[in-house]
Amino acid sequence: MEDRLGPMPFAAMSAAQQVAAQAVIDGPRGALYGPFVPLIRSPELMAAAQKMGEYLRYRSAIGTRLTELAILVTARQWNQQVEWAIHAPIARDYGIGEAVIAAIAARERPAFVLEDEALVYDFCLQLHQRQRVDDATYAAALAAFGEHGVVDLMGINGYYTFLAMVMNAAQTPAPSSTAAPLSV
Repeated sequence: MEDRLGPMPFAAMSAAQQVAAQAVIDGPRGALYGPFVPLIRSPELMAAAQKMGEYLRYRSAIGTRLTELAILVTARQWNQQVEWAIHAPIARDYGIGEAVIAAIAARERPAFVLEDEALVYDFCLQLHQRQRVDDATYAAALAAFGEHGVVDLMGINGYYTFLAMVMNAAQTPAPSSTAAPLSV
């Protein structure tokens, strides 16, 4: 597949694009990569997206381990190779087990050891596949994470779906990774 919206040299960017790109480069990501490569074509959209993503990825109310799990479920639902290549190793580093990651990649329900991981998985899968969350799962998530955490979990699913749509349409190539590519 051809990368439809590949990297742009910084010098070729408009002033607005340079400002938006520099904000990403100066932030916790440290570089313009992944979804921000195609998004730079719309600097205001990219700036808004990266600000939301910075919060959801690095400071969500459910914590980094569960955030990374939600990202993997979303990446799998959208067959999103870039997000999988980036986030499967990060999820592993934050304590998501290799068996859980492999099961998600295979579209199988993992044999969870931790209840909070099973809850996040169920919540995310229902939201993606049914476009809603059943009462029992919602109540369990509310009890475990509070309203703030539940809203952040919904936001993580929505944000990473947005990124998946952008990169799937742009045909953004996955970076090299220790994670095996998703089968599609």
